[in-house]
Amino acid sequence: MSIQTKEPVITAPASYSAAEGEPQYIFTETQDWFSHNIDTWRSFFRYVISPAPRVLEIGSWEGRSAIFMLTELCGSRGSLVCIDHFDLMKTEAGRKRYAQLQHNLTLTGKPFRVVPEFSIPALMSLLQEAITADDPGFDWIYVDGSHRADDTFLDGELAWRLAKKGAVIIYDDYLWNQEPVESIHHPKRGVDSFMLLHAGEFEIISSPGSYQMVLRKTSDMRIGFLVKEAENVPSMEGFDYGMHVALAVDSSYAMPAAVAIRSALVHTGNRITFYVVDLGLSKDDKDRIEEVVRLFPNATLRFLELPKEGLAAKMGPVWAKIDMISALPVERVLYLDADILVRADLRDLWDSDLQEKAIGATVDVGHPMGHASVQREPYFNAGVMLMNLAKVRLNVAALESTAWKMKNSAYMEQDALNVHFRDDWCSLDLRWNAQGLGTYANQPSPERDALNLGTMGEGAIVHFTGPVNPAMGDVLNPHVQPYTSKPWGYAGAPGHPFKEEWWEVLDQTGWKGWRRSEGHSAYCLAKQDEASKAGVVIFSARVFHAI
Repeated sequence: MSIQTKEPVITAPASYSAAEGEPQYIFTETQDWFSHNIDTWRSFFRYVISPAPRVLEIGSWEGRSAIFMLTELCGSRGSLVCIDHFDLMKTEAGRKRYAQLQHNLTLTGKPFRVVPEFSIPALMSLLQEAITADDPGFDWIYVDGSHRADDTFLDGELAWRLAKKGAVIIYDDYLWNQEPVESIHHPKRGVDSFMLLHAGEFEIISSPGSYQMVLRKTSDMRIGFLVKEAENVPSMEGFDYGMHVALAVDSSYAMPAAVAIRSALVHTGNRITFYVVDLGLSKDDKDRIEEVVRLFPNATLRFLELPKEGLAAKMGPVWAKIDMISALPVERVLYLDADILVRADLRDLWDSDLQEKAIGATVDVGHPMGHASVQREPYFNAGVMLMNLAKVRLNVAALESTAWKMKNSAYMEQDALNVHFRDDWCSLDLRWNAQGLGTYANQPSPERDALNLGTMGEGAIVHFTGPVNPAMGDVLNPHVQPYTSKPWGYAGAPGHPFKEEWWEVLDQTGWKGWRRSEGHSAYCLAKQDEASKAGVVIFSARVFHAI
């Protein structure tokens, strides 16, 4: 029976009225280990926002704490689940305590359920029920079972998977004095290990030195598994297969990389490991990128160094996306250029069927059928690539050889990748690499007109193609307006519909305020001056050759 969607096993009679007198609970007077916590617990009620709080208690004894939670926290719509083994009903004492708890909870007139099992199998049963529940999870969890550290750790871990985001979780006996705190027989070691494992996913709301450790969960609920018997499971997300995202970044692209990473995390709920190929990042660059990832419990970050004899070391950083194929410690990766803005859940892209091809990519909007340096055929943009590395690595030597031969090609590594994967790439929807928005994507051509450009408007991944700082000739050329450039360059991506959104995300990183800073102003003036001087040189050279 699903405790989330059906009535509890025990449904009590109506609440007592004043005329009927006070409920006659049965307690052992010398075993009140709870009442001194009441005022402190009431102070935590403000964290429970559900109008129908669901409470889980591990270790109920005679029900003092359970009665308090039912009558004061659960209100008229909440419910309670108690877990206690009652000696598995094999002793008279166990059976008596079970009957006593049932009696006491029934007198509250509130819905409850008692699970007479040891905590581990009971919690596993609740987790299996939660898999198919419409509204799974608990808002308040009280862990007061075994005092062994390993048992406490297991209780905490399984209960954590049943805890909703924002749930209050109370560990009893954190400062228990009957055993040394370093002993396996003391719960503190188990609680501390749990807190170390889940660092960054909770806040401590109990006061320092409190007998109980009280946490408030700040991460999303994750059951973490499925069972084959479960029906009506909406997806396979319970397995929590992580995603692997790679970027190749030098210091000049550290700032936009932070935007790419943060926007991906904001829109993607699944676990992501980012592999940042380090092409000369400073310590400050790394610190600021790490700061972005630290804010998301489901994300991890690794910086990777490439071989000193690789393509990037000899031909330039753009070739790093080929070098990384052998360096990445995974079999499947989503490669992203740093000049992108994610606006949708990347899981949908990650789950794309590559149809047995080595890579998935979108058509290049600027050159849908290639250009003069390559054969005329469908041509992809290499700024977003979903790569089956297991297949790519089968012929990586040939790819590297092609790269060497095409080192002077017009679009360098993109041309080499297109030549190598000519018959081995799967075309993805253009919303996953929306290029040239507000600029060349709006300019008609026979090849471009044949594309389905409409999906780019929603921009699941917006790609700010073109130079960071445009040449003076592009700025002045009336036939290429608006010209292409990137938001952080001196020209500021005029006409691009998502440039302001890019700046908004940047202000949520360690580069907050950069747009209005003196440093940015100085950078733009310097780059504008460089473009002006270079433009004058080109102008003078053309005049000289003309006369």
